[in-house]
Amino acid sequence: MPDENGAPADKGELSVRLVFAGTPEAAVPSLRALLASPRHEVLAAVTRPDAPAGRGRTLVRSPVGALADDAGLEVLTPRRPSEPEFLDRLRALAPVCCPVVAYGALVPRAALDIPVHGWVNLHFSLLPAWRGAAPVQAAIRHGDELTGASTFALEEGLDTGSVYGSLTEPVCSTDTAGQLLDRLATAGARLLVSTLDGIEDDVLSPVPQPADGVTHAPKVTEDDARVDFTVPAFAVDRQVRSVTPEPGAWTSFRDDRIKLGPVAVSGEDGLAPGQLRVGKREVLAGTATTAVRLGEVRPPGRKPVPAADWARGARIEPGERLA
Repeated sequence: MPDENGAPADKGELSVRLVFAGTPEAAVPSLRALLASPRHEVLAAVTRPDAPAGRGRTLVRSPVGALADDAGLEVLTPRRPSEPEFLDRLRALAPVCCPVVAYGALVPRAALDIPVHGWVNLHFSLLPAWRGAAPVQAAIRHGDELTGASTFALEEGLDTGSVYGSLTEPVCSTDTAGQLLDRLATAGARLLVSTLDGIEDDVLSPVPQPADGVTHAPKVTEDDARVDFTVPAFAVDRQVRSVTPEPGAWTSFRDDRIKLGPVAVSGEDGLAPGQLRVGKREVLAGTATTAVRLGEVRPPGRKPVPAADWARGARIEPGERLA
């Protein structure tokens, strides 16, 4: 298999046979790390089926699928990992272990039982906190000062398996979900490789998750990304950062949906929730406490622009507000 620079990596005779499962960009660093590892041989990648994207709605390979194609790997795209054809192919590949990062589908018992060492999941939280699809977004929205990543033995429950290892990562006050996820994906790739090494060397055993401290982080919806200006300013700031870049914070102005980039708590008061105040170089929006200073604004069908430029073009009248 090629290394991270595209050159063939010498896997040797004792390389561990793996089938990697993952879909989004956050899973790419882990696949790259395993492709570059002399101890591991990635036989194939499992990812979600190609999905329509862009104005033309053409089918596009997932980020993991695209990297696997470039690396010359077999790419498996079952609609459901319970499909008999997929299970038969996985048995034929005979992986020792299946590392998985943000695959995006529940893996059935029939698939879990195929590899000798099961499926090992890299999850972007300190389990049992923030089980579910959006742990990074939840950590930011709830104001966590510390988060991390965990590797655990995948089972049929939602992120309930015993934990092999973890790492911690501080949450910065200006972090967006994208920025924090990028750091966790990079550090988590190293954790995943070391976990697989420890399992193969028989020096690492999973520890059951504690019953206390369980929280859940369901998938973020478009409704979750609508900014609520009736909450305190710090909560507006967290909400916007938690959905940046995806799905993107939004609000309504003059019956149009506009998207908002990260905001800053200003300390200014005297504005009702959502009410706008336009200055020469800034635009403030009221909250339940002090106002927030808008960053970038993206009007419908246009590129993001600084809030002050948007306000000049929109010719905002006194008393107008975001809702």
